[in-house]
Amino acid sequence: MKKIIFTGGGSAGHVTPNLALIPKLKERGWHVHYIGSKTGIEKEIIERAGIPYSGIASGKLRRYFDWKNFKDPFRVVKGVMEASWIIRKQKPDVIFSKGGFVSVPVVIGGWLNKVPVYLHESDITPGLANRIAIKFASKIFVTFEEAKRHLPADKTIFAGAPIREELLQGSKEKGLRFLGFTFRKPVITVMGGSLGAVRINEAVRELLPKLLPNYQVVHLCGKGNLDPALEGTSGYRQFEYVSEELPDLLAATDFVISRAGSNAIFEFLTMHKPMVLIPLSRAQSRGDQILNAQAFEKKGYCHVLQEEGLTPAALAAAIQEVAENKQRYLQNMKQYSGEDTLKQILSYLEKA
Repeated sequence: MKKIIFTGGGSAGHVTPNLALIPKLKERGWHVHYIGSKTGIEKEIIERAGIPYSGIASGKLRRYFDWKNFKDPFRVVKGVMEASWIIRKQKPDVIFSKGGFVSVPVVIGGWLNKVPVYLHESDITPGLANRIAIKFASKIFVTFEEAKRHLPADKTIFAGAPIREELLQGSKEKGLRFLGFTFRKPVITVMGGSLGAVRINEAVRELLPKLLPNYQVVHLCGKGNLDPALEGTSGYRQFEYVSEELPDLLAATDFVISRAGSNAIFEFLTMHKPMVLIPLSRAQSRGDQILNAQAFEKKGYCHVLQEEGLTPAALAAAIQEVAENKQRYLQNMKQYSGEDTLKQILSYLEKA
């Protein structure tokens, strides 16, 4: 039996592409194991999916000063030792890493055990974890073709974004019924990422009185970000996080307001959902979401609103622009096809 170890975590975006590949590999008879952190979001997601999971120590890789920076390298070293032991025990044929700080010890552990390591980079420029992991990788799959110029040419393969098939099998009727919404008004889904987005949450909630006469709003606001005062508001539903119902919820969605994490926006693109993208600012990130959003805007998939200019009035204008030009956005999106992504990655994994 062929064996594979997956890794990736820290946010849902470092986990969900793995969930697109895992069922396909199981269908082909592969044994799958997952290594992540002991307490991260990946543990909850992967264990809920019934996939064998091992937790290791991990230290966050920061670009800013923090006293934890002096302690976390030791946690990374401990994580490498723990990952190496798991890899020796599991004896995988290949390791597939989606990135995030927890993946670094696993990638290094794979390299120490002479196991081929394949990375997947979602953004146009690689994150810090993948920049470290590149040295130990056999192949690097990229989502954006523009990413190839930032990575070693002899290792890099343009593949696209692995999309979970179940997302494409949702039912609009079930989604509206779950939400308690009607067919009479379009549905806007607001997603700030698995960890939420405070400024987006605030702008959307302030804008609700003007939105709800014309739209119904689903608000995925992140853990701990529910507003009890808005419970029971007609045409508005808020959730910290949605899992099993997400395909139906997205099937019922007409427009999306979102951050610009690569995996999420490629899912919206595949499902033909016109978007208002509000990327993380450079003050909060390395600017990867800004580049993602710019690439999508250039291809006519979305309207971009920079966080520095995010006000309820600016958000209302962005929603109106997307609504008025919905057919143009849909036509552009229909030119995109990601059908070969899973086949291409699976082919390389089989060869490994």
